[in-house]
Amino acid sequence: MSDWHRRGVRELLQALSDQAISSEQLLQALFERVDQLNPKLNTVVAQDREGAMARAREADAARARGESWGPLHGLPMTIKDTFEVVGMPATAGAPMWAKHCPDRHAEAVQRLVDAGAIIYGKTNVPYLAADFQSYNRVYGCTNNPWDHSRTPGGSSGGAAAALAAGFTPAELGSDIGGSLRNPAHYCGVLSHKPSFGIVSMMGHIPGPPGTQSRSDLAVAGPMARDAQDLDLLLQVLAAPSGLDARAFKIDLPACDWPVERFRVLAWLDDPSCPIQAQKQAQLRASAEALADAGATVEFGAPKGVPGLREQYEHYLELLAPIMAGGAPPKLYKRMKIGALIARLKGGAKPDSLLGYAQNGTCDHRRWLQLIEQREQLRVAWEKVFEQYDVILMPVTPTTAPTHQHEGDLFTRKLAVDGADRPYADHMAWIAPATLSLLPVTTAPAGMADGLPLGMQIMGPYLQDRRCIRLAEHLQRLRPVPIRPLDS
Repeated sequence: MSDWHRRGVRELLQALSDQAISSEQLLQALFERVDQLNPKLNTVVAQDREGAMARAREADAARARGESWGPLHGLPMTIKDTFEVVGMPATAGAPMWAKHCPDRHAEAVQRLVDAGAIIYGKTNVPYLAADFQSYNRVYGCTNNPWDHSRTPGGSSGGAAAALAAGFTPAELGSDIGGSLRNPAHYCGVLSHKPSFGIVSMMGHIPGPPGTQSRSDLAVAGPMARDAQDLDLLLQVLAAPSGLDARAFKIDLPACDWPVERFRVLAWLDDPSCPIQAQKQAQLRASAEALADAGATVEFGAPKGVPGLREQYEHYLELLAPIMAGGAPPKLYKRMKIGALIARLKGGAKPDSLLGYAQNGTCDHRRWLQLIEQREQLRVAWEKVFEQYDVILMPVTPTTAPTHQHEGDLFTRKLAVDGADRPYADHMAWIAPATLSLLPVTTAPAGMADGLPLGMQIMGPYLQDRRCIRLAEHLQRLRPVPIRPLDS
């Protein structure tokens, strides 16, 4: 078998331009890879091979005529099954939408198609994209390419696994609870959570198909195996959404800084959410590699903003009403009862079931207070970024855990160096960036127990390309193997 499946976006685009391979041949090579390995991994869960092959042939014919469809001309790829794509179901892992076949692409998908991409398949997600593992009753369970007994993460778990397995050179994911970041971390690939609002979420499920409003906190962003590929994909995807396109344009500041230019704060531990010791050692080694290469690196928590636990709880208070917004009436009524019980008990932890019910049914006055507190926090972060260019943070407390389908987000446990921690600790370290609408690139930062682990690189609002640039340096200084997967 050829090694085309191991090559990145830019390398493949150059090969297509040089006619070293055709789009039809590249697509066929990916099909062969999927046929060989997908039965064991279950990452690509829907395909439109006929439609994709027809478009590949059109791309080759257009190239032969000297025409260009755009910066992604003729590049095959897959899309997370929360985005609507013509020719395939868009289920978000929910049986009620198992037969939902849209008649138009999601806006972000359309941006990729307009740039010349060929969408051939959809990748698996949790039910309603609401878990840190990717399994559902529509398509079943997706396995991590590094170890089939482990999860690839969620909700962009199928996307990250498809990248690691060589089924696609690029993916489109989404994130409100770390859904771009924890799968990249667990599978040894890269992702970029953009600054809020710069990549359209129109045509993303959930909300229900046809939703026109923009959900607070939620973003869409690219995934790839190379930092420079992330930059290319982000430039394709970043655009005003819907009616905003009449008057707005997005022109993200470029960043070509050498590593010596970066002022880095490495915030790698906090007692409120302990990190696996071996993993923390790898994260520290990556930060030290940046320092050895000339970056200015300090270790510790940022000053001038609340601590991790306070930001995490603030984030959960905002997240719960968003997630509860689409709850069926009967479920919402039960949540109101749960909120009453919580108040009678004098309150509940926000990462508990009663806490979720209480926060998810908050009144509009409380919501506005939370938003104002968030905006004050955003101003505080801007002052932090006067001292540092980026902040390094863990993604989750551990490397990829084993499959755990019993229980739910409030009853499961996460084992950290032999101690049981709340399963919701998955969201503690991703909370600061999501809460404050900041960009984060997640890049491989080492190996622990034979599994990859990633690092969050958080930057100031709209300085997305700065985060990606540091990820590029990190990839060069601390190369982590991309799984060549033969199993």
